[in-house]
Amino acid sequence: MIQTLLLPGLDGSPAPHWQHWWAQSDPTARIVEQGSWSRPCPDLWLTEIAGALLQHPGAVLVGHSLGAVAAVKLLTQWPQLRVSAVLLVAPAETTRDPRLCGFGDLPERPLPVAATMVASRDDPWMSFPRASALARAWGAELVDMGRAGHINAEAGFGPWPEGKRLARELAARATRHPGADARGHFPETRHEETPCQP
Repeated sequence: MIQTLLLPGLDGSPAPHWQHWWAQSDPTARIVEQGSWSRPCPDLWLTEIAGALLQHPGAVLVGHSLGAVAAVKLLTQWPQLRVSAVLLVAPAETTRDPRLCGFGDLPERPLPVAATMVASRDDPWMSFPRASALARAWGAELVDMGRAGHINAEAGFGPWPEGKRLARELAARATRHPGADARGHFPETRHEETPCQP
């Protein structure tokens, strides 16, 4: 049974990235594949993630970089999807690369599920003060990784058991999130379309 959906960022998470290691070492986790890792289309990325959630309702989302951005976009646009919790690792500013700009501005309102953000003080994709401000806006617990770069393979994060531990703790904390109703469902909100440029 799949309990964790791993959401890579721009250009994917090939070995030795920690998301690849996680998928290979945990039979209850899988990577949500995208049609194009290098030229992301927001609508298509969110559709793939939503489809994976429909197949594996109640999973924990673990997003890295643009994958974390996609998770936040999905949760704010379709909070009725059944997600247990979300672990956001080194989210990327959508203004840092032209290929990311289609995802638009990052929402700055509480997420409808329990969340943890893992951030680095020298991440080239997002400043630590900005990550801290977003964690507060999203109602996410913030984990300060110190000087850990973009928390990817280039920064030395191949196998990363700490990520699994954080996800387990988050899932336990999420068993009863205050945003849910008695059935564990969340109120619907309007879906905002983000057109994909050719």
